Amino acid sequence: MSSDYDVSDDEGEYYEYDDEDEEMVDVEDGSASEIEVDGFGNDFKVGARSDRKIYEVEFTALSQPEVERIMQADIDHISSIFGVEPPTAALLLRHMIWNKEKLIEKYMDNASAVAVAAGVELPPPPKPSSSKAPAPGPQRNSRRSPSAPKSPKGKRASPPAEEPASDVCPICFDDSQTAFLSLLCDHKFCATCWKEYIVSKVRTEAECTVACMGEGCNVAAPDPFVDRALGDDRETWARYQELLVRQFVGCIPHLKFCPYPSCTYTVSCPSAATKSSLAQIVPIVTCGASNTHVFCFGCPIDADHRPVVCAVARMWMKKCQDDSETANWIKSNTKECSKCMSTIEKNGGCNHMTCKKCKYEFCWVCMGPWSEHGTSWYSCNRYDEKASVDARDAQTKSRASLERYLHYYNRWANHEQSAKLSMELYTKTEKKMEEMQVTSELTWIQVQFMKKALDVVHKCRMTLKWTYAMAYYLALGNEKELFEDNQRARPLTCRASRDLERAVEELSELIEAPIDPETIMTLRQKVTDKTVSTAPTHPTPSSPADAVARTQVYVQKRNEIMLEDTAKGYLEGRWSWNMPVEGFDTDSD
Repeated sequence: MSSDYDVSDDEGEYYEYDDEDEEMVDVEDGSASEIEVDGFGNDFKVGARSDRKIYEVEFTALSQPEVERIMQADIDHISSIFGVEPPTAALLLRHMIWNKEKLIEKYMDNASAVAVAAGVELPPPPKPSSSKAPAPGPQRNSRRSPSAPKSPKGKRASPPAEEPASDVCPICFDDSQTAFLSLLCDHKFCATCWKEYIVSKVRTEAECTVACMGEGCNVAAPDPFVDRALGDDRETWARYQELLVRQFVGCIPHLKFCPYPSCTYTVSCPSAATKSSLAQIVPIVTCGASNTHVFCFGCPIDADHRPVVCAVARMWMKKCQDDSETANWIKSNTKECSKCMSTIEKNGGCNHMTCKKCKYEFCWVCMGPWSEHGTSWYSCNRYDEKASVDARDAQTKSRASLERYLHYYNRWANHEQSAKLSMELYTKTEKKMEEMQVTSELTWIQVQFMKKALDVVHKCRMTLKWTYAMAYYLALGNEKELFEDNQRARPLTCRASRDLERAVEELSELIEAPIDPETIMTLRQKVTDKTVSTAPTHPTPSSPADAVARTQVYVQKRNEIMLEDTAKGYLEGRWSWNMPVEGFDTDSD
């Protein structure tokens, strides 16, 4: 999904936070700016985890009704301060992008101007023009008196009479309509046109702001009017309510809508509400609808991209998606004709090149005219010229850059493909679990270790995938040995990285291995060990099931070591990058 969710400090222009905002507020007082949901009951919280790991962030999942209750608290708060009806307070808050402090300040300064801009009040009538002062100099009387003009036949024309109140809708011109609706502007339209107009705004344009259909009229329709106009169309009303929630969530920096299709849950993550915080944490969250709805709160990546921070993850995705590497390949494998600048690819071993476009003959090695090479038809003896040296160096650097990128990209893509394939193994694994239950004394609960092991494999492959993206941007000499053994660094990180990759492959082999009824218990123990903790130095052989169990324990432990060490590096400022990264002070090498 685009960038829909770049959390920026610039958003503070509309919603500013201070220390008072971050304090928990009682709902009965009508303030819920920071969505401190303790006042709404413990059922709002999702997994208040006291054992939160260093690479995890605190967040709260909110359903749509819960967010609506929080919105209503803000509406009631403004309604009590301004002494207006709740629907009017709602329109005022939406106009000010749900920034209560800014709304109160502006409203107290000039209530009428804010109300007119929000569409809850009619603009004041234009003041009558004052009599103009007589221009200096002699004045000439008008030729005619201010009497009424005469008709062509010399008769006085009757003044234009007021049009009688008509029951014809000015939009559909259906004189059979009997039900008419109007806002405070008194622009009347038939109920059918109002309903079709609102349905079009909500269902087609995905708009929750409904203004009067009158030309140039800025009066906004309050929620009760929309509900009345829709009548029995409850589906559109539900969609309208959802759009109101989305508009509210989009205005609050520490709220984000779940990006999964048809999901209406919202996640609150105050620790990731600012751009500066995203340089120290990777805010991976899960909405309350499903444990599979895992996404990043700080960027548009709808997946777990730990351990790499959002800014680096976005850089990597952009590099993989654009045509920069295509251009790099062209630069590495082709050269331009020195005369007509046409791109030429060498398709033979001879250095004597002839441009097919302009017929210019030149040397592929030094790019100089071939006529100056004498009889050296298959070798160039002009290697010492500075231009030739520079050309060769540029070609070598370009090729080295391409090879370096492909090194990391191929491994990143390999783990991504393996993770997708591991998800496809769920059906086969269920059949294997049923087979294990039949051929052994294990119950259905006891054979669940296979499914858990598959979950661990998928999670660890996602971690390994993104560590290659991180290693690509890490500066030399600073923990670069994450996957490169030839760099000096902390042994734990390097060993964890290598061990994790090796253990994941071992666990994958155990999961996909055929089942031998005689060795199921050994397989189970191995898988469990590789999933949860460090493998024993001298494991006791028992059965294939035990082998799977032990491997499962080991893989999960290696994955936690990798994520914890990387998270500590962000907090300690240990990581540096080989190019500028948003949120970091980087000295590019």
